[in-house]
Amino acid sequence: MRAALASALVVAAVACGDPGDVVVDGAVDARAADAAVDAAPPTWPFALPPGFPVPRLPPGNPITAELAELGRHLFYDQRLSANGTQACAGCHFQDRAFADGRVTPSGSTGDVLRRNAMGLTNIAYNPTYTWANPTSTTLELQAMIPIFGKHPIELGVAGHEGEIVDRLAADASYPARFAAAFPGQPTPITWPNIIRAIAAFERRLISGGSPVDRFAAGDATALTPSEQRGQVLFFSETLECVHCHGGFNYTIAVDHAALPVQQSQFFNNGLYNVDGTGAYPMGDQGLWEFTFDPADSGRFRPPTLRNIAVTAPYMHDGSVATLEDVLAMYERGGRLVTSGPFAGDGRTNPYKSPFVGGFTLTAEQRADLLAFLRALTDQAFLTDPTLADPFR
Repeated sequence: MRAALASALVVAAVACGDPGDVVVDGAVDARAADAAVDAAPPTWPFALPPGFPVPRLPPGNPITAELAELGRHLFYDQRLSANGTQACAGCHFQDRAFADGRVTPSGSTGDVLRRNAMGLTNIAYNPTYTWANPTSTTLELQAMIPIFGKHPIELGVAGHEGEIVDRLAADASYPARFAAAFPGQPTPITWPNIIRAIAAFERRLISGGSPVDRFAAGDATALTPSEQRGQVLFFSETLECVHCHGGFNYTIAVDHAALPVQQSQFFNNGLYNVDGTGAYPMGDQGLWEFTFDPADSGRFRPPTLRNIAVTAPYMHDGSVATLEDVLAMYERGGRLVTSGPFAGDGRTNPYKSPFVGGFTLTAEQRADLLAFLRALTDQAFLTDPTLADPFR
């Protein structure tokens, strides 16, 4: 099964949600970089917020402090790109919850990606990665796409694998870091190990210290009256937010070690309805691109709402600029595009989720709901020095 998924990924890769070709060097095999994920991890060496379950880990890739710290250095190192100009962090800024604030990002050679760079908050709990790729089920698999993908080029490693390994081997600190992370391996600086380390660091990006969390833990002063009213609205059946954004991670697309199976979820939220047919823009049709089922047109994975206030612009294509605009769209029951090639009324999209039915808010209620969403911001996560660029 894993081999089949790896093959599917090579054929239909999605880099930050973008389709592209992944050409993998013979020494870099998806199966070597990614083990099966059907067993609970034996240990989790880092503190977890109260109420957070242990993330699922590939059984062949236990996480250690040394491995995650190596991954932090690699995540921020521009030498990991072929031309030495861009790191993974080039599209994932800590102060934006590891999003980048752009509609869509650009790769190391200037290629513009098709989809918005998602924030990485609590990415360890994702059942799938990128916006709508059901075959990208682990961070190890996902990491291969921006590293080796050619269409578009992100880090542009394909064809330069040995050159980049040599760069790392010549560095003053990396040989010791790799040896500590992979004890007993005679030549630990390899691409499978690079991928494992980056995935380990990304699993450390866990956020659970927002005012909402402090309020839930018993701090009655953590939320203002407006934020508390917004919380009541958020969890109400009138708005139905929790049907897609419920649970400890504020998304029902969640996975962790205690679950018997990974819970993939994808929804059409009425962002588009091109020509009234239910279509999304060509080449950006979500889950349909994998299943070819018309009912999957426009279905994307619902992201966590944790730190949502700092990850604008929104949606898979970055086409919604502000939280106010997002709320207006859901209040309406879908977005109205009045002109241009994508004109249509998302409210009448036949494939839209029934939970996006629209609702009516007063000005005060709208302000309260937005205040609650902003209270999901974890300032400690955005400034945690153990997650920051080690080269600064």
